[in-house]
Amino acid sequence: MKRVLLVDDERWVRKALMWSIRKLNLSLQIVHECANGLEALDWIKQNDVDLVLTDIRMPVMDGLTLVKELNKLDINLDCIVISVHDEFQIVQQAIRSGVTDYLLKPIEEEELRGCLEKWLNKQKDVGEEFKTPTIVDDVLPASTIDQVLAYLEKTPLKQVSLTDAARSVHLNPSYLSQLFKQQLNTKFVDYLTELRIQEGKRLLLNTTLKMSEIAERVGYSEVAYFSNNFKKMTGYSPSEFRKSTKTKKSDSR
Repeated sequence: MKRVLLVDDERWVRKALMWSIRKLNLSLQIVHECANGLEALDWIKQNDVDLVLTDIRMPVMDGLTLVKELNKLDINLDCIVISVHDEFQIVQQAIRSGVTDYLLKPIEEEELRGCLEKWLNKQKDVGEEFKTPTIVDDVLPASTIDQVLAYLEKTPLKQVSLTDAARSVHLNPSYLSQLFKQQLNTKFVDYLTELRIQEGKRLLLNTTLKMSEIAERVGYSEVAYFSNNFKKMTGYSPSEFRKSTKTKKSDSR
């Protein structure tokens, strides 16, 4: 059973879509629903999901930005975007950003079925292509993780992704994610977030870069998302952190 997250700012749309998907009787389970992209990102970081169905037009963080942020985290999931007919250029941009498919409102039952069945069939094909190896001893996994950590150390954070990290050690992303958790007792995405926040702190302390420039350098396309994660991990917003450290330096003179 594949796990699905619904993202739309209108509750009735989410409920209608949930009802329609359940009616199709496919191997899909709606595990959660979110009202905007930022809420979805936070939820995905703490939970496992296979497919995200997201509207494009939403407040706080839209669906296209959500897709871009998920690509940076490179969590092993797919996205299907939902749009209206006059948003074709946005849909094209979404496809270039790596979405799996798209649906047009109002969503017809047969189109929904065809889209989801196509995705499920693709999952079967990928499953056959990438059989997860069994971890037999600790020597090879530990060596592999050392190589991944070296990749993270030498690669600019805005270019880091799970897929590229996996490619650097010739593994598929799902297996590397499993290996990373086993060896370091933390998720790849959480480790990456820690690196990004630490680099953000360094740039706030030692440069006069704007918040948007710092966010971009450490791998966030949205300043709001960078600020949100920064405050969660430090207790301060980036601007508060920069101001407090400057005050401490001034007082020590």
